[in-house]
Amino acid sequence: MATKRTPRRENLVVGLDIGTTKICAVVGEVTPEGVDIVGIGTAPSRGLRRGVVINIEATVAGIKKAVEEAELMAGCEISSVYAGIAGGHIRGFNSHGIVAVKDREVTDADVERVIDAAKAVAIPVDREVIHILPQEFVIDDQDGIKEPLGMSGVRLEAKVHIVTGNVTSAQNIVKCAQKCALNVSDIVLEQLASSLAVLGEDEKELGVALVDIGGGTTDIAIFHGGSIQHTSVVVIGGQHMTNDIAVGLRTPQEDAEAIKKRWGCASSKMIKPGEMIEVPSIGGRKSRELSRQILGDILEPRVVEIFELVQREIEKMKLTELLASGVVLTGGSCLLPGMVEVAEEIIGLPVRLGVPRHVGGLADVVRSPVYSTGVGLLMYGAQQEMAERQHFRARDENIYTKVKKRMSAWLEDVL
Repeated sequence: MATKRTPRRENLVVGLDIGTTKICAVVGEVTPEGVDIVGIGTAPSRGLRRGVVINIEATVAGIKKAVEEAELMAGCEISSVYAGIAGGHIRGFNSHGIVAVKDREVTDADVERVIDAAKAVAIPVDREVIHILPQEFVIDDQDGIKEPLGMSGVRLEAKVHIVTGNVTSAQNIVKCAQKCALNVSDIVLEQLASSLAVLGEDEKELGVALVDIGGGTTDIAIFHGGSIQHTSVVVIGGQHMTNDIAVGLRTPQEDAEAIKKRWGCASSKMIKPGEMIEVPSIGGRKSRELSRQILGDILEPRVVEIFELVQREIEKMKLTELLASGVVLTGGSCLLPGMVEVAEEIIGLPVRLGVPRHVGGLADVVRSPVYSTGVGLLMYGAQQEMAERQHFRARDENIYTKVKKRMSAWLEDVL
C-alpha cells in the first residue's frame, strides 16, 4: 500500500502526539497564508503510562497505525515528525543571565551569550534541556524588551524559562519513531504545542493559564506579557476517571471508558433525577441498570481534585492576579460535560474550552480539544521550518542547528 503513495513533499510538516490513551498524527501543508491540515491519523495508545513510554512494541504499533492512516488521507509518505513529550518527569523553572554588550549595540552574538549565561545552571546528568524560552530582555534597567537586536546599551539581561526532562524518556520517544522509519525533527513540550493551537496572542499578553487534561497527565502552562512564565505537570488525567468508574461500577476498563464518554458528567448537579444507564458486568455476568447519578458521584470528586491541584499550582507561583484572560481548558478529557463549570467554581477565574484554530484545510475535522496537541506540534514544526527555509536571521539558523545537533546526539545514544 505504501508504494502507491506519492513521496513526501518539501512543504509538508507532521505533528505526532504520542499520548497515554491515543496516538495522533497530523499532516499539514505550509502555505504563504499559514498551515492547511491535509491528513489526520489516530490509533489507541497501549504502551504509555502517565505520558511515559513503558512498552516500546505497543507504542511502535500505535505510531505505525496512526501514521499510515495520516499518509493515506494526505496522499504522501511521512519521513519526519515533530513529537510531543509530557509526563511527571518534566520540570520547568525560570533563570536569569547578564552579560556586557561588546560594541554598545546588541548583536546576535550578545543575545546568544546572554541566553548561554541564563542556562548556565546545574542540571542533573540524567536530565536534558528540552526548551529555553526567552521571557524578556533588559537593557540598562529598561525591562519588557522582546527583541533587543540593534538596541544601544552596555548591559544586557535575559529572563528565560527552562524546561527539562528525563533523558531516557526522550530517547524512548525517539527510539519508537526510529522503529517506524521516522526521523524526529524535534521533541516539543506538549502544553507549549497546545498553546500554539488554542491560545490567542491577546490572551497570552493579558495573562492566561492553559490546562491540557490528557489521558495520563494534566499539563499546565501559564502566560503573561506574551511569554511563558510557568510550566508544570499534574500526574492525574482522564484515565484515572476511567479507573474510578471501572472500580466503582465493577465493570471492565473498556466499558468504563465507553460509559464515561457516553454518560459521564463532571458535575452531579447537572444530571436529571431518575436517569438510568446500563452497566456491563465483569466475568460474563449479566448487565445491570444503575442510576446515572452514581456515575456523577464517582466522577465529580476526581474532577474536583484535578482542578484543586491546578489552583494550588497557580497560587503557589503567585500568578492568580496576572491571569486577566482566565483559564483555557483543552485535551480529550475536557469533552466531559460540566468541566468548564466545575473549573470556574474551583479555580475562581473565567474558563473557556480551547479548540485548535489558526489553521486551514481540514480545520473542521480537528476542531476538538482532542487534537490540540497534534495540531500544535504541527504549527511548531511549521514555524521552525519556515525560519530555516527563509533564513530570517543568523540567530534563528543557529538555534535550528543546535536543535538538529541535540536530536543527533539523542539518536546516537539510542543507536
